[in-house]
Amino acid sequence: MQTNVGGIDKIIRIVVGIALIVWAIAGGPVWAWIGVLPLATGLLGWCPAYSLLGIKTCPMKK
Repeated sequence: MQTNVGGIDKIIRIVVGIALIVWAIAGGPVWAWIGVLPLATGLLGWCPAYSLLGIKTCPMKK
């Protein structure tokens, strides 16, 4: 599992994930629990969809 999420992409995923989870806890719709996915991918630095599509937003290591 190689890191494919980096930089601003990670920050956006974590913020959106937390916001959706807080919304779900505060009485929002059930689908708001989908925020667990962007939060997890942001924290892990790996996105399975990016792997399938061959996308990398993290800088290359030298």
